[in-house]
Amino acid sequence: MLDFHRVFWPLGKTAGALTLAITMAISSTVATADKHEAEATDSTDTWLPSLITETPQEGFALAITLSQKGVATTQPDAEVRKEQRPEYAQDPDSLIAVSHVIATHFQTVAAANDYWRE
Repeated sequence: MLDFHRVFWPLGKTAGALTLAITMAISSTVATADKHEAEATDSTDTWLPSLITETPQEGFALAITLSQKGVATTQPDAEVRKEQRPEYAQDPDSLIAVSHVIATHFQTVAAANDYWRE
């Protein structure tokens, strides 16, 4: 099994602090991510009308939504996802991998928004 912690985050103890910071950032944007998720489920044909957001925080919430949508597409059975959640919720390597996916989506959203420059 690939050791994401050692491959992607050669910073050692700093990775723990980074994971904590990302977790805190994610928890502060859950409401906005929920808003994007609600918008995504309102339309069956077009769930992602645009990558444009007004602020970087909204962009980060959209990145979370993209990540969630990717997981739901990969494993459409909500019960299976719910059953597996305890396994990865306590695994630092899984959490870091999730952070990496969100960061990749955020890079895409930020670029689409010209990094929120005016």
